[in-house]
Amino acid sequence: MTLTLHDIKVWNTGEVIDLIVPSDADETVDASAMTIAPGFEDPHVHFRDPGQTYKESMVSGCAAAASGGYTNVLIMPNTVPAMDGVKVTAGEPGASEVLDAGFDTVIDYLQHYEQAHDVTLPVRYDLCVCASKGRAGKEATDVADWIGYLPEHDDDNKDAYQLCHPVTAISDDGSAVTPEILDQVFDNVKKSGLYLIEHCEHHDTGAVNEGPVSRELGVPGIPEDTELKIVERDIEMARKTGVHVHFQHVSTAISFDAIRKAKAEGLPITCETAPHYVALCDEALLKYGTLAKMNPPLRSEEDRKATIAAVADGTVDLLATDHAPHTMEEKDLGFLDAPNGIIGLECAYGVCHKILVDGGFISDERLIELMSTAPAELMGHSKADVTALLDEYADAVPGDDDDTKRVLDLVKVPAEDRADLVVLNTDEAWTVNPERFHSSARNTPFGGWQVTGRPLATIIGSKLVFSRINKED
Repeated sequence: MTLTLHDIKVWNTGEVIDLIVPSDADETVDASAMTIAPGFEDPHVHFRDPGQTYKESMVSGCAAAASGGYTNVLIMPNTVPAMDGVKVTAGEPGASEVLDAGFDTVIDYLQHYEQAHDVTLPVRYDLCVCASKGRAGKEATDVADWIGYLPEHDDDNKDAYQLCHPVTAISDDGSAVTPEILDQVFDNVKKSGLYLIEHCEHHDTGAVNEGPVSRELGVPGIPEDTELKIVERDIEMARKTGVHVHFQHVSTAISFDAIRKAKAEGLPITCETAPHYVALCDEALLKYGTLAKMNPPLRSEEDRKATIAAVADGTVDLLATDHAPHTMEEKDLGFLDAPNGIIGLECAYGVCHKILVDGGFISDERLIELMSTAPAELMGHSKADVTALLDEYADAVPGDDDDTKRVLDLVKVPAEDRADLVVLNTDEAWTVNPERFHSSARNTPFGGWQVTGRPLATIIGSKLVFSRINKED
């Protein structure tokens, strides 16, 4: 059985084709308003499994990713226990989930999650190992504890699950690498060939951006240079060591200026920002309360505009969600005690399209690059090339006006070339409704937002894994 999408547009060429996708039911759809593109990839998600599955599990997190058009994600290491490669100890928080499943490290557990839980997850995922043991910032992790999980390390002795879900990056996300272990972490990164994902912000006090809004709320503020200090420090380390540093969720004009200069110098620096930093400033705290509390905090309106400018001029390499599920009870604790972060996978494309494309700052094609091909390049993944698939496997048939149209039947594509794709309606207007999300969490300030651009279907390995085409969702 197949889903046939008539007259769908190829994202980067504009060519109109017919696309046939393996499906659970036979269906033919007028897809003239749709676009086919490489699946989105996100190198910055938190799925809270193991240890905090009351917030999100691998099942709900992966379902949210597929719903948002994502075909691959990188899971951050702030699981409970932390994803540091060290064997878990019975009795510590979260350990029972790992041990009861028959594994002794969080990495083994997550690599074999589908096997352990008898599920099929609708998204591919890689793993990110901690920079410090227990993610406590006191002692760098031992390369020997996790190097065997990297690609091309003892692959002949790995099972299929281990090969599919390798460790591909290192980070203490949620915290910057501490000064005490900075040299050792950079040495570990250099030895292993990984890249460092750096939470480029550190503060010991404060809850929201320092400025008029923090003073109006009566909440301690976080100065903007808390981000710049980490950015400048790690740029200097990249200059000294040659290690690739990827800065997460950059949010201030001064940090973007420093990153621009480092890139102009040819240093191995990349960076991301998140949908909330292009869409919101700290004034959102007055409207959305703790649903707009995150780390780094939402900055000033001037910083928001600088973030958009950095996206437009190419300083920002990619967009990542920093999908951070929390319960609404936790978010109701007030500005000082509520946890930082929001969920983002299921509305990221719509929010970014509304602000960046409808706002005239970038094109539809560039937004897809920022959410798909650029993060794929960072994570070392092969990027789906729709044109190459057409050239190799499409049939040419007469169109309605006797013009030749190419038809790509994914059923006929051999296993080695099967593609991860997303079907988009770049113009669809829709309302963000968190109650319809596939995530277990609801902590987002974007509920009720009117946005444009929507993922309609997600295809992994040339097979349909999620679809809202002709469905209410």
